Amino acid sequence: MGFFSKKVKKIRVYKTKNFEKFADKERISDESLRNAVDEISAGLVEAELGGNVFKKRLAIEGRGKRGGARSIVAYKASERCFFILGFAKSNKGNLSSGDLKILKGFSKKMLNYDENDINNAIKTKEIKEI
Repeated sequence: MGFFSKKVKKIRVYKTKNFEKFADKERISDESLRNAVDEISAGLVEAELGGNVFKKRLAIEGRGKRGGARSIVAYKASERCFFILGFAKSNKGNLSSGDLKILKGFSKKMLNYDENDINNAIKTKEIKEI
């Protein structure tokens, strides 16, 4: 087996219903989200907030990352990533400790979903896989 023939497991990527509304409004493409996950996998994040929760910049069509949006993601290396919260840089500063505690709890719940939980969440439109 050669060096380049090693099979790489593809990370499953999801967005919550609220994040999807935000992404649609801000014209953030699924391709941009996939690129962000690739960057997270490479360790390129704006902040590691603890509990598998990260802050990540997202490019917006025509504005790039600098004029783009921010996202809060739940990320489990080599397995899955959930885009939980999105906000414009100008609309929100730092997260409060209360907000962060809620996001960490939500992140833990989602990252521990089994396949049945994932399928139910997709069926009820709580999340969408991209």
